[in-house]
Amino acid sequence: MSHWETYAPNQFRAIPDKEEFFTELGNEAAAQITERARGLAGADPPAEGYLEKVGRLNAARFTAREEVLRELILIEPETPEDESEIADPVGEAMWAIWKAGQEEDETEQG
Repeated sequence: MSHWETYAPNQFRAIPDKEEFFTELGNEAAAQITERARGLAGADPPAEGYLEKVGRLNAARFTAREEVLRELILIEPETPEDESEIADPVGEAMWAIWKAGQEEDETEQG
């Protein structure tokens, strides 16, 4: 919830029942993580040992969690109309890092 309040304050303020919204969002995220982890883990390979299986399942779960958090929970920051709207140094640094990452992605895709 604090991520939204910090980086998407307009969207955060527009949510009428924050507790209900974030509870539902958390439930949806948990379901997507479980579903995606199953897909990433795939079927058990023949002769896979216990530790290999635990490692494969954990890796799939961590990857699924990262993807779902990035897509569903950690939404992109709102673009400030004026750079002076970023008042705190940590927020400013996070904004600069995010912005640089976006530019890097565009360069790699183009």
